[in-house]
Amino acid sequence: KAEHQTLFDLPTELLEIIISHLTLRDNIRASAVCKRWLSVAVSIRVANKSPWLMFFPKFGNLYEFYDPSERKTHWLELPELRDCRICYARDGWLLMYQPPFHVFFFCPYTRELIKLPGLEITYQIVAFSAAPTSGKCIVFTVKHVSPTVVAVSTCRPGATTWTTDNYQNRLPFVSSIWNKVVFCNGQFYCLSLTGWLGVYDPGKSTWTVQSVPPPKCPENFFVKNWWKGKFMAEHDGDIYVVYTCSAVNPVMYKLDQANRVWVELETLGGMTLFANFLSSHARTDLLGSMRNNVFFSKVRFYGKRCVSYSLDNRRYYPRKQCYDWGEQDPFESVWVEPPEDLSIFL
Repeated sequence: KAEHQTLFDLPTELLEIIISHLTLRDNIRASAVCKRWLSVAVSIRVANKSPWLMFFPKFGNLYEFYDPSERKTHWLELPELRDCRICYARDGWLLMYQPPFHVFFFCPYTRELIKLPGLEITYQIVAFSAAPTSGKCIVFTVKHVSPTVVAVSTCRPGATTWTTDNYQNRLPFVSSIWNKVVFCNGQFYCLSLTGWLGVYDPGKSTWTVQSVPPPKCPENFFVKNWWKGKFMAEHDGDIYVVYTCSAVNPVMYKLDQANRVWVELETLGGMTLFANFLSSHARTDLLGSMRNNVFFSKVRFYGKRCVSYSLDNRRYYPRKQCYDWGEQDPFESVWVEPPEDLSIFL
């Protein structure tokens, strides 16, 4: 009898172990084999949650949180953030700035606040590498000093001062105005207004401008406020850039770090990008039609639809909406991790 046993005769416990190592896409494929495999695959299926879109009010303390998967809006009063400006978000934490010098971390769901040393933040980009409670957190900002010089400031939670150093750009014609940043493979990658790539290594305290030709811009890209239509995200050691323009469909690139070139993408391979001017995010293993899409920080039809672009169908949803990013305040919203407990909302 043992000679005639097949893969379909595996004990349920072994089948669970095998399927638990599959990606969500392969888990779904395995569930189509037979009823027994369907039951096992569904019982151990793990799907990621999409981030939520947090809106900052122009007046008052009532903040909106939009769930794009459920198309629902929730509200939360956060008086701690009055007169503050959002700088960056990741791992469930916000990095906030209150002029003229106050910088702090804030978790909107637990209301925990962690102060940082004072720093004046004007128009430079700011980012951090990990949650401030992790012990691996580094806060980074790069500031334009002159056409060939930038000032890099870093700080860790618990420090009493920022460390600031000036660096020369490698190429004299490279703009020193940087407006996008991600933390990837232990380094901060910055994208300049003109598409050049600057890299800061906090371990070695070095700044370099890489000899990577800028991504090719779409036609008619350089319109009024064109710089608001660029987005940058990191996932699993890879860096992605999205260029948008109201006249054409978005163009997506992935950085080929070995060959030092940006490669245009026709598909995201099931991954989902959540684009925002301040900080963009990437997700895999999302259920339903959210995969292989770019979700932008815009909501239409009275909160019923989040503006997205499908790489499968090569079109925006909803269709015929206004995609002039120049009209949007870059500090009015940010993507944040979803909450574990919905009871905290009003």
